[in-house]
Amino acid sequence: MTPLRLWPLLLALPASLHAAALPAPIAALEQQGYEILGSFPGPAGMTGYAALYLGRPQTLYLTPDGRQAIVGAMTDARGEKWNPAVVDKQFGDAIWQQLAASAWVGDGDAAAPRVAYVFTDANCGYCRQFWQAARPWVAAGKAQLRHVLVAVIAPDSRGKAAALLADPDPAAALQRHEAAPPQAGVRPLAVVPPAVDKQLAGNQQLMERLGVFATPAIYYRDDQGVLQKAQGMPSAAALARILGER
Repeated sequence: MTPLRLWPLLLALPASLHAAALPAPIAALEQQGYEILGSFPGPAGMTGYAALYLGRPQTLYLTPDGRQAIVGAMTDARGEKWNPAVVDKQFGDAIWQQLAASAWVGDGDAAAPRVAYVFTDANCGYCRQFWQAARPWVAAGKAQLRHVLVAVIAPDSRGKAAALLADPDPAAALQRHEAAPPQAGVRPLAVVPPAVDKQLAGNQQLMERLGVFATPAIYYRDDQGVLQKAQGMPSAAALARILGER
């Protein structure tokens, strides 16, 4: 499991989460390519901003007079980063909101205490293994998987993902697909409807901007509510961390 701390992330989210006009120094940095995810109270009367630059997380601080912006982490007399939990929460909340807004297919009870977003390719054998391994948690109402469908493995992955999203009951279609033998399952659409094509393009962009290049990639909140990421088929111990107690 990889906690989503500042230094290892390749995050991404929309450049306009801010509802009001940004202060001039922050707006100037936005024009230079910084993506502003949100703000938080900083030290010494400053306002902090969680941002991305070239896909990497950055913290910005606006001086109390609103005339200058400082780029980089704030450290105390011990050389430790200022309040990293606050900054981590900004990034974690922004990622979670973007995942929630993606085109995902639900698997399990929406009221389950644990939710995991999974970047899933219909041709991915490890995605199928994860789906199967998660059955006890899903069947018991302990966890819901939200499959963010993407196409990265085979030429017909896009058509299969489109078929699942375009189905009148995507959840049932996904269930049939994952439960079928590996060479069976959903048949790819030859022509992808424009609305579904837009959904898939958004999922693909989100995956790439998050720095995810293989499936499954699993995002979840741990017992402390901290956003975590797991890549590939989890071990038995990792399954318990991702999906909670059985």
